[in-house]
Amino acid sequence: MMQSNDVKKMVREKYTEIAGQDKVTNQSSCCGSGGCSSEVYNIMADDYSHLEGYEAEADLGLGCGLPTEFAAIRPGDVVIDLGSGAGNDAFIAGHETGDTGKVIGIDFTPAMIEKAAQNAAARGFTNVEFRQGDIEDMPVANGIADVVVSNCVLNLVPNKNIVFKEIYRALKPGGHFSISDIVLDGVLPPAIREAAEMYAGCVSGAVQKKVYLELISGAGFTNVLIQKEKLVTVPADILGRHLNPAEIDAFQNSGTGIYSITVYAQKPAAKGAACCAPGCCS
Repeated sequence: MMQSNDVKKMVREKYTEIAGQDKVTNQSSCCGSGGCSSEVYNIMADDYSHLEGYEAEADLGLGCGLPTEFAAIRPGDVVIDLGSGAGNDAFIAGHETGDTGKVIGIDFTPAMIEKAAQNAAARGFTNVEFRQGDIEDMPVANGIADVVVSNCVLNLVPNKNIVFKEIYRALKPGGHFSISDIVLDGVLPPAIREAAEMYAGCVSGAVQKKVYLELISGAGFTNVLIQKEKLVTVPADILGRHLNPAEIDAFQNSGTGIYSITVYAQKPAAKGAACCAPGCCS
């Protein structure tokens, strides 16, 4: 079993490499881990191009959902993007929150921070900033954010319970998050779970969906709901790097599922304030 610091070192090294790859390479891999598949196709990422504020140069194809589409960001909001990468979700959030709001992107990898800052400067964005930091100890003040978003990042973090507590700390009372992530239904073969390439690529760091939702509730969040869920199909040529033919057959017939989910949850409002999940309020 890899120790927390070993996992973080591996993820930082891998995502430094990813920062220099093109989108096609990332999309045809295990969430950007590189060279996973001989085919060029989108394994996990969703298409962002229809969203206002989308910047193609900032889209590395590393996500597994569209959290900013579901995040109910309003003009003037302060938004935190966890694992901001080259800035894709941060720039879309910046379009939603407008000049009166602010977006803070946090990423663990210096190369990603540099790339995102360059993208922001080239486009003259003034309401988006990027900070290097560990999302288990976010470089932000208590109660600063109205909304937190994240796309296929928490599965890379060894201590997910700490991250959810940090999100709770950073949100204002009544604030909420919308997070896309990879979860499991059933048990992955050890060869896949332990493969560093697959870990940096979102799969073997994932936990059971039931456990994931329990961590959210355990951190104090309410109104927890799954906004979107889809089955992720891992191609046979990727499985073949980690399993023999008999193991592949057993895995494919095991009922084990790898899912991308987008989850909403809310920090309880201050006493006396009204609060509800998206769609409940006029």
